Parts: sequence; C-alpha cells; structure tokens
Amino acid sequence: MSGSSWSLVDFLRESLRIEGIHREPTWGEIAATERFLDQPTTAIDDLEKLVSIYAPGHKLRDRKGLDVRVGSYIAPPGGDGMLERLTELLCRVNSRSISAYDAHVEYELIHPFTDGNGRSGRTLWLWLRDGHAPLGFLHHFYYQTLERHSRPPATAEEIER
Repeated sequence: MSGSSWSLVDFLRESLRIEGIHREPTWGEIAATERFLDQPTTAIDDLEKLVSIYAPGHKLRDRKGLDVRVGSYIAPPGGDGMLERLTELLCRVNSRSISAYDAHVEYELIHPFTDGNGRSGRTLWLWLRDGHAPLGFLHHFYYQTLERHSRPPATAEEIER
C-alpha cells in the first residue's frame, strides 16, 4: 500500500464506520481483504469468500425471493438475473474497462449479497485501484462523485431538447 498516512487497517476501519460498526477490524477481515486484493482477477466466489468474513451467514442473492431493500432503494430481485448482472460487471472489472468509481456504484446498485455489500463493494473499489487509496474512501469517493456530476448548468436550448 502506498502513502505513509494510509493503511489497509485504516481503510477497513473507515469501511466499518460507514456501516455504523464501531470496532477495530478483525485479523480475519484484514487477512481476507489482503487475499482479495492480491488476486490478479476477481470472481463471484472471491466475493463470496470475502462476504463470508465481513458478514458471516449472508450469501449471494442468486435465488428467487432473496430480495433486499436499502432505505428507500429496492435492489433488483434475487435469482438468476443477479448472477448475470454480477458476472457482466466482473467481466468489465477484470478487463479494467470500468472505473473503480463506476464499478463501485454499479455493484451497490446490484446489491448482490443479503448483507456485506458496502464493505465488499468498497474492497472491490480498492482492488480496481490496485490497492492504492491516497485519501480515505469517503473523501476520495466524494470528490469522484463531484467530478462525475459537475458540469455547467444546462442552457435553455439543451433543456428544450
């Protein structure tokens, strides 16, 4: 990991805090994250192993009826379509044809697991950044979001189209 003020433990601490979990990362979480980040490609079973450590007992929503809601957001229904969506996303992730930001957003919208999506999604973001996070996740993600959505106000002509 690069940067003297940043570490994997800091990243995991922040990831836990984002979820409202106020404790130190476990050795199991640290080791599972290191293993995930060290892989040259990632597959659904790699994410399943990670989620089994981050959120024990929770699983891939690959069966009909494994549906979730996050606040007012209703994720796509569980079932075969979930596997297709996640497989398609991971193809783009592994080919590096999607940015870390866009992959994270899409992963969270798919919400492939019954729990552990936030933590595994942030780890996927970090994997796409080759384990380098010069700023805290929230800080960096905030600025990526602003950059993605900042553009000059629409002109009257653009609005009419």
